[in-house]
Amino acid sequence: MTTIPVLPSPQGIAKLPDYIQSDGKLRDAAQKLEATFLAEMLKSAGLGASRDTFGGGIGEEQFGSFLRQAQAKEMAATGGIGLAEALFEAMKVRLDA
Repeated sequence: MTTIPVLPSPQGIAKLPDYIQSDGKLRDAAQKLEATFLAEMLKSAGLGASRDTFGGGIGEEQFGSFLRQAQAKEMAATGGIGLAEALFEAMKVRLDA
């Protein structure tokens, strides 16, 4: 039987090293870029566009972008199309150089 070692408590850790913090910021930026790209693709696909019959009128047109952005953000957060990972790796190589 294997025993699992006890990890130190989080109170003893002052802050994460800079390279880990920058990785988190890079990954967040890459994910936001992917979400923006996906929102544009959803817009081109017609998601959130007002319908001719039984549509929501001017309000539907104005708030359709919020729907697309929220769905794109969720798509990117759950793996998306892999664009965020490619962007992250490219930015990390550029940052490390």
